[in-house]
Amino acid sequence: MDEAQASGNELADEKLNLDNEQNDEQAEEVTPILKAPTNEAQEKDDGFKSKYYYLAAEMDNMKKRFEREKDNIVKYGNERILKSMIDIVDDFDRTIDVLKKDNDDKVKNIITGIDMVRKKLTDCLGKNGLEVIESIGKIFDPNFHEAMAMQPADGKQDQEVITEFQKGYLLNGRLLRAAKVIIAKN
Repeated sequence: MDEAQASGNELADEKLNLDNEQNDEQAEEVTPILKAPTNEAQEKDDGFKSKYYYLAAEMDNMKKRFEREKDNIVKYGNERILKSMIDIVDDFDRTIDVLKKDNDDKVKNIITGIDMVRKKLTDCLGKNGLEVIESIGKIFDPNFHEAMAMQPADGKQDQEVITEFQKGYLLNGRLLRAAKVIIAKN
């Protein structure tokens, strides 16, 4: 039995060695397979990182765009109400022009009161970004003036504004209402 046991042990050892050799071969085959997914995983990681950086930059640009839009809303949001208010200023100007022709002292006091209210209103509008476009004596600019007529005028340049029918206004540098003018034609 000893011989049979010894040959059985030898067979078991040979089988074990064969199994170990096969395992080593399989391990060598498995190692490259494990390396390939690592490269794929790295590429996926790189893809995710680039998408993350793209989205982060897009988010930053969106924040800046929203900030600009918010600033514009604050800056020009009161445009409609200011347009209505300049019509009131025009009414004050016309009232003062008509009343100046009267020489009565009471009327002069009324003119002074109306002028004070007009000045307060224009100061308030100026604090909110409203500016008057100076036109008389300037060369006609279609960006700021609306020509109502052309007249010959001695001593004036061609295209020079000689009369202003209605004042023009800018709101924070942007045209709110063009000045209606008559220009010289020589």
